[in-house]
This record gives sequence, C-alpha cells and structure tokens, in this order.
Amino acid sequence: MIESEIARSCALFYNNDASVADCGPSPKSIQAAVAVVRRYYSAINAHDYDTAWKQWGESGQPGQTRARFEAGFAHTREARVTIGQLQRGGAGAGSIYQPVPVAVEAKLDDGTRQRFRGVYVLRRVNNVDGASAAQLQWHIGSAQLRRIP
Repeated sequence: MIESEIARSCALFYNNDASVADCGPSPKSIQAAVAVVRRYYSAINAHDYDTAWKQWGESGQPGQTRARFEAGFAHTREARVTIGQLQRGGAGAGSIYQPVPVAVEAKLDDGTRQRFRGVYVLRRVNNVDGASAAQLQWHIGSAQLRRIP
C-alpha cells in the first residue's frame, strides 16, 4: 500500500516537471508501468488484496466485486511473474496505453502449480489539465491471461 501512495505522490511532482530523487523511474515511463504489475503480484503474495485491488485503479477490477476478487486468490499460496519483452505502447482519447507481456507461475495451497501467459494493458491519463494524481498514475486497464499446460 505504501508503494502505491509513493507512486501516486510522485506522479504529482512529475506532472509539474519536478524531479524527485526518491521517486525512481518517471511515472510516465514503461518501467513505472511494469512496476504496477510487479506491485500487483507482490501484494497478492502478501495477501494484501486491498493493494492488489487498487492496482486496477480507483474502482478496482472492472466487472468484479472486491469480495470476488479476493476469493479468486483464496487458494493461491504464491504467484511469480516474469515480464516479457516490452514494446512501446500507444495513445488515444487522452490516455496512454502500455502492454506488459507476462508469464505467471502460481502455486496453490494443495501444491498444484498453474502457469499462465498473456498481457496486461496499463493505462494512465496523458497529462490532461486537472487530472488527479490517481489518473496520472499507471493502473491495470485490462488483462488477457490464458492457462498453459
């Protein structure tokens, strides 16, 4: 949760073209988008579902209740994410979109292992006047993961 608040605060400073040494990569960068995916899996592994939920934005994962979201990870002991080769994303309608390809390996309570491959698409507002810190911060916009044997 603290990492999310730091990232949101840094987005405000960077929007004003300020440089803050402790902010790490620019919130506009691909590295900052990747950090959201890593933060998401770190939160899941810590069973910090509030922080994981918030990586989807202020309202959480679209089409999902907070309770169903948490229940979906009830038997997940750990999940490791590997980031694939990144390519620059695109822009449209005042937003920037960054695809982040992933491979995920999950271990369930009963020892079962599951593997997934796919892509998260992260989104942030493109420095529109009046945008909030939350809008200027990358968040997961969509995920397309498929289970692989």
